[in-house]
Amino acid sequence: MDHKIAVIGLGYVGLPLAHAFSTQYKVVGFDIAQWRIDELSNGHDRTLELSDEQVKEALANGMTFTNNLDDIAECNTYIVTVPTPIDEHKRPDLTPLLKASESIGKVLKKGDIVIYESTVYPGATEEDCVPVLERTSGLTFNKDFFCGYSPERINPGDKEHTVTKILKVTSGSTPEIGKIVDDLYASIITAGTHLAPSIKVAEAAKVIENSQRDINIAFVNELAIIFNKLGIDTEAVLQAAGTKWNFLPFRPGLVGGHCIGVDPYYLTHKAQEVGYNPEIILAGRRLNDNMGIYVANQVVKLMIKKGHKIEGANVLVLGITFKENCPDIRNSRVIDVIQELQEFGTNVSVYDPWADPKEVKHEYGLDLLTNPAGKYDAIVLAVAHDKFNELDLETLKNGDHTVVYDIKSKLKESDGKL
Repeated sequence: MDHKIAVIGLGYVGLPLAHAFSTQYKVVGFDIAQWRIDELSNGHDRTLELSDEQVKEALANGMTFTNNLDDIAECNTYIVTVPTPIDEHKRPDLTPLLKASESIGKVLKKGDIVIYESTVYPGATEEDCVPVLERTSGLTFNKDFFCGYSPERINPGDKEHTVTKILKVTSGSTPEIGKIVDDLYASIITAGTHLAPSIKVAEAAKVIENSQRDINIAFVNELAIIFNKLGIDTEAVLQAAGTKWNFLPFRPGLVGGHCIGVDPYYLTHKAQEVGYNPEIILAGRRLNDNMGIYVANQVVKLMIKKGHKIEGANVLVLGITFKENCPDIRNSRVIDVIQELQEFGTNVSVYDPWADPKEVKHEYGLDLLTNPAGKYDAIVLAVAHDKFNELDLETLKNGDHTVVYDIKSKLKESDGKL
């Protein structure tokens, strides 16, 4: 098959994938946001997943960026990489996925393949997306057009484990299409591919990857709470236990982002739909979702012990992105710490050199500091950006009684940490 590829959604997942495919295929990158199309067409990626040189390389390879459906009408392979968030009730929100399917359906032709990469619950591709494709296109699934599923494994901000260096799970709606999809990805993925026997298997494999990490982090978060009550250094315990060859090296922390903090809810939603109420997965989610409140309460307790008046106290939070050395603020659980501290009546200032101030203002209503200055009664290291190593915390302290709380266990000295 002579693939002419359209990648739908040019965020953290779609853009690096489109760049990789552009080295061997004709690729059109599609996104509904005009600003994103303009930015990429001018050779810049604000997510920093691709350098300006890499964006320009894709353009030189003949890749184009568009928000016009007519520009992808001649493609025969459509790869969907749109977000799959949860709503305010922590239920799967398939709106972006279904809208993308509707758009593709308008240009879908006989013989075309639609491949989904967005994380979903098992069955979503064939039970939710395919009916939209059929209704919009008037074509019949597995007769006129076909589908595949190859879950994304992008790790935002990771310059070592890039898209071509991570083994890719693939699948197709028929055995023949599965082989075509697998061959397509194998042509660019140097780490290799794994062809799953069905789309549902591939969907399930993806959703349990992050659910497993979530549960393991919840376990060490619970250990941190217990050891804090016992007056034991959690990091020292984990280092000691880590000397055993099969001990898993997880660390406590805030669990946010668009994957680990979201994907388990997709699996539990499907489980409840078929009559099973998952206990371990939801228990882990509840514990991790409450860690921001726990951290804020620990900070306040330490401030009280040092004689601070909480009402009106000045607190500096370092970091708002969901992980270190990455500008992604989606589903960052640092906001839980900030909001809880504000509930106590403190004045919270936030500094993050990686985050976009406009995005933070739009998403969380916060004004970022351009430079940390002044004196603070408490300083909370929430994200372990390398740039924070350059900060002199002593100049930001309001005397010897300033509380320093280290969520990431990166500071040499602190009054408290997870």
